[in-house]
Formats: sequence, structure tokens, C-alpha cells
Amino acid sequence: MKAFLFIVNVQGGCYNGFWFCKKDIWKMKFAIGYQLPEEKDEISVLDIVDEFGKHISEVYFPWADMPSGRAPLLSRHGYVFWEGQQKQEADLKEIKGKGIKLDLLLNANCYGRFAASEYLQNQVVSVLEHLKNVAGGVDIVTTASLTVAHVVKENFPETDVRASVNMRIGSITAMEYVANLFDSYYLQREFNRDIECVKAVKKWAGKNNKGLFLLANSGCLNFCPAQTYHDNMVAHEKEIAETVNIKNWIPQLCWNYYQDRSHWRTILQGSWIRPEDIHNYEGIVHTVKLATRMHANPMRVVSAYVNGRYRGNIADLFEPGFSPIIQPYIIDNEKFPEDWFEKTSTCRRNCHQCNYCKDVLQKVLKSIE
Repeated sequence: MKAFLFIVNVQGGCYNGFWFCKKDIWKMKFAIGYQLPEEKDEISVLDIVDEFGKHISEVYFPWADMPSGRAPLLSRHGYVFWEGQQKQEADLKEIKGKGIKLDLLLNANCYGRFAASEYLQNQVVSVLEHLKNVAGGVDIVTTASLTVAHVVKENFPETDVRASVNMRIGSITAMEYVANLFDSYYLQREFNRDIECVKAVKKWAGKNNKGLFLLANSGCLNFCPAQTYHDNMVAHEKEIAETVNIKNWIPQLCWNYYQDRSHWRTILQGSWIRPEDIHNYEGIVHTVKLATRMHANPMRVVSAYVNGRYRGNIADLFEPGFSPIIQPYIIDNEKFPEDWFEKTSTCRRNCHQCNYCKDVLQKVLKSIE
């Protein structure tokens, strides 16, 4: 409640339909994703940096059409955005010039036959060398590949090698296993709401000179049994898109699961953190990642978390977001009970034995018809 009172009393304004504040609210910084604008009047990452730059410490990005944790950047079904690489290089140089760190995503879950190859090694080295020449170099490489981590460590020791959230590293033991390869870690997102776990991991990270980061707005199912399957599909998305695939079949588990309204309670049982609750991680996590690389309205997401407040459908902040599935309903972010964070940050995740999220859903689910 204190954070809410502070927000409404600072000088602020409205941008594109959502609230923003003029003053700093948190010391916490955010990492945002790079997008290539498809239309000239589309909001770009540079627009977001201009608006919220003092709150942004990192911009993460894939390179050209190299496999990553999302779709290829420069091509779709054979159509290539030929000016894209030049545009991206210019943008990255400008972002770097503003004192914001660059985080190269080499976080594909699969590199096929090149997974442990000299080919992959040469490719990684050449990309990093090129980015040093055209943009001043990257500060961070985020990867899910032990091979990529090794190559960067060996050839660019000054670069922070970060373990991707897709590695699902959720314990100190797991961090110790790969401590020789990684300088920092994204915590397994399923532990975001276990505040004592986050504190314990942070304590270990501090003692061992490691960085700890969180992903705040993932819409993915917690402990999804199809995550490895899906991440592998994404790594090969360019090939899959050019294949004759099964008609009337959605291979993403979550989109099928949520067709049944009785499963909507699971949306509330996810790993996402409300903007109003992000201040609880102050002093524990310095930088929080916002999934915005594929988001339709990244400015909305960044504004909500920078200001610790959002009026509207909380599902609209997620990536992936499930707003289309629950229409004509929304999950009204202003209807959450005051004990939401206290309950969800200390529970034992025995969701099959607990009805708290199911009961809250009845309070926050609102028809817009």
C-alpha cells in the first residue's frame, strides 16, 4: 500500500493510455528486448529507451537469423528484410552510446549437428568480433548452450556469460555445477514467487561474485512438461515454417490447455510478478528482464513495471499472453486482493490442494461485453 500511495502522489502523466511517473520510483533496473519495427510509425526500442532510459540497464537481442529463443529476426517465409541488419547495427550502436549494456542472445535450445562444432565456435567468434567493430561490442552473452558459454569464456573473457532462463537453473546446486562457465544466471522462473528461495540464491551469488536476474512477465505454464519440446521447436522455427505441418493442430501445450475455461486458474498460478509487487525484489535483484522481444506493445509493459502500477488486463503484459483465449473476459489487475503477494510468495506450490488462485480468479475475472 505504501508503494501505491507514493506513486499516485508523484508528478506524472499519461502516455498512449497508460500512466507514467516523472520521478524515480525504484533503484531497480530493467532489461528489455530489441525489435525491428515493421512499420515506420511503430514504436521502436529507441523510443522506449528515450522514454525510460534511466530505468533500463540492458537491451537484449538476437543476431540476424541465428537460432535463438524466438523466431528469426530478419526473414519470414523466404522474404528477407535486407536493410534489417544495417538498421539493427545502427540501433545497437546508439543504445550502447547511451550507456546501456548490450546482451547478445545465443539462447537457442538446439543447434543441431553444429552443437559442439568448430563451425558454431567460428560463428560465435565472428559475430562478437563484428559487433565490436560496428556497435562497440556486447557486454553480455546469454545462452543455454555450454558450448557457446565455453567459446565466449575462452575468446572474450571480459564478456559476462549469462545462463538463459531456458536452462531452468533453480537451485544453488545447479549454479555450482556450471559456475566455471557462467558469470550470471537467470533464475528458473518457477521460483520467482518463492521469495525466500530468491534471497537464498542471491546470498550464494553474492558470495561467489555471480549475478542473479529474474524474468518478470512470462506467461508460460509453471513446470510445463512441454517446455523442452517447445524450445526445440523454436530453435528450428525457420525450418518448421517451411514444412507442410498437421492441419488444425496447435503444438503449443498452453494454447490447447486454456481452451478449457476450468483451467484458467492456472494463469494465476504462473511465475509472473505484478508490477505492483516488483518492489519486493528491491535489494535482491538489481536488474529484471521484461519479455518484450515479441510483445505487441512493449512500451506498455515497460511503463507498467517502471512505475509499479498497471490499470487493465494483466494478461496483456505477458509474453506469451492469453488475452485472446479468455475473451470476452479480462483479468483486472486492480481487483487483486491485498494479500496476493504475501500468499503467493510464501505458499508451497501445492496447487492441487489449494483453491486460493481459483478463488482470486473469480474476483479478478471481468467481462467486457
